[in-house]
Order: sequence, then C-alpha cells, then structure tokens
Amino acid sequence: MNWNIVEGKWREITGAVKEKWGDLTDDEILQVDGKRERLEGLLKQKYGLTQEAAAEQIDRWADKLKDVIRA
Repeated sequence: MNWNIVEGKWREITGAVKEKWGDLTDDEILQVDGKRERLEGLLKQKYGLTQEAAAEQIDRWADKLKDVIRA
C-alpha cells in the first residue's frame, strides 16, 4: 500500500496499529504520526527488531490495510 495513504489516515488506523503492536503506547503511536521511519525506529526499540525485520513487518501490515482503508 502507498505509505502516503497510511500517513494521511494515521489517526483513523491507530487501533489497527495497537492491535498489531500491542506493546506500543497510545502516546507513542500518536508521536509516530504516520511517519514510517518513526514507526520502524519504535519497533526496533520496543521489540528489538533489525531495520529489515521492522520494515518487513510494516510492509506486511500495510498490505493488509488495503481491506480496511478506503482511499
């Protein structure tokens, strides 16, 4: 999915973020503000992921959002 769509609808999909990555706090999710790089960094920090693993998780998650988000 085009990340610009995710970024634009970030506040609408924070629940989906929380569902996928439950260790993230509401404040952390809001601070990400739809910025992919921020989300990657947060996943690396909170879950001990590598850059590649964080990016892969985000890609798979974003692909599943196609069914949820109507652009």
